[in-house]
Amino acid sequence: MYDLVIIGAGWAGFSAAEYASSLGFKTALVERDSLGGTCLNYGCIPTKTLLNTAKLLSQFKKSAKFGINAHPAAINLTLLNQRMNEVVSHLRSGIEFLLKTNKIDLLKASATILNPNQVKVDEQILETKYILIATGSKAMELPNLKFDGFKVISSTEALRITNLPKKILIIGGGVIGCEFAEIFLSLGSEVEIVELSANLLPGIDREAAKRLEVILKKRQARIYLNTDAASLNFENYDKVLLCVGRSPYSDCFDGIALKKERARIAVNEYLETSIPNIYAAGDCIGGYLLAHVASYEGRLAVKNISGGNKEKVNYKAVPSCVYTNPEIAAVGLNEDQARKIHQELKIKKIDFRSVGMSYLIDEQEGFVKIIADKQGNLLGASIIGPKASELIHVLTLAINQGLKINQIKETIFAHPTVSESIHEALLR
Repeated sequence: MYDLVIIGAGWAGFSAAEYASSLGFKTALVERDSLGGTCLNYGCIPTKTLLNTAKLLSQFKKSAKFGINAHPAAINLTLLNQRMNEVVSHLRSGIEFLLKTNKIDLLKASATILNPNQVKVDEQILETKYILIATGSKAMELPNLKFDGFKVISSTEALRITNLPKKILIIGGGVIGCEFAEIFLSLGSEVEIVELSANLLPGIDREAAKRLEVILKKRQARIYLNTDAASLNFENYDKVLLCVGRSPYSDCFDGIALKKERARIAVNEYLETSIPNIYAAGDCIGGYLLAHVASYEGRLAVKNISGGNKEKVNYKAVPSCVYTNPEIAAVGLNEDQARKIHQELKIKKIDFRSVGMSYLIDEQEGFVKIIADKQGNLLGASIIGPKASELIHVLTLAINQGLKINQIKETIFAHPTVSESIHEALLR
């Protein structure tokens, strides 16, 4: 008899298994694909490996500006793919080691929930007190546009391209679409982005999204907003990359009546499903679809399973990042959202052209925008510029702990640094 059977070894499932083991739970982790889920194998890690190389290439190309004589830089696609695979393999091995160290039973097979206390794994029946569903999500198709794995591809196939497309159409100008636009522009492809809404990166601060749009256009990307992809002729492109969102995997139950809302598994504020001893976390419940949120939810579900006072989910301060060049990061409310709630706002902003370190590293593009109410309570922040994905954690911590802008302003920041941009913004 297991204390907990977890279905899915992505960030939610793995984090939950590790935490459950630390509490003394006898735990089984079931995964039909690869350890690490979408993030490690087909998402965050491989794409950021490629994006890091793209960023390095841009720095090499302006090496003379730093007083370095270098030969013309170019990307070797074979070596780049090799590095990406090595990084993923290394991190996957690390997860395998942690599972063994923590004595977590790993079963590499498909799972079906037969009833609230039984999970079928191949021909084996696992008896368990609790079940955690952490099955993740998959790339979404459109009604009239399906993946064929060759011409119309998802982000998964985009990571496996060995021959660079001369011209690629990216349908969807969200985070995934913009990051792949960055990758293919850096590799030398002609890139077109089509987005149904009025802005790139829906949900991100409009000013930051507009700045990225201008930057991508300067790099010869063609961007069509307020445009239905159906109006374009796909024959004009070597590849069509469909990035219109993700849909939950929720196909692991058979003999139980588990409530769903559309495709996602319905949970309450404690991550309980409609069946009391079955919990769910990560992409399969919808919401943020971020690896760090999935990890948080997985651990919280185990904490609530373990007994005592249950804890509600808290999404007060969730950072989100876009790893383009420059990066974009945000936490809390953006300006439009804040104005709908508060009549009066304090908006503090600084352009990176006013920050000394930005000249040292030759990355002056972008700004820091901090939003507070009239009492000085932090509501949110948006950053586009160097190290945005690192800077955002200063403001994430501040929002989570309920700090006021004066408390940050009275803190000493080192000079010269990129992070002092936060301090400088608040001084204005």
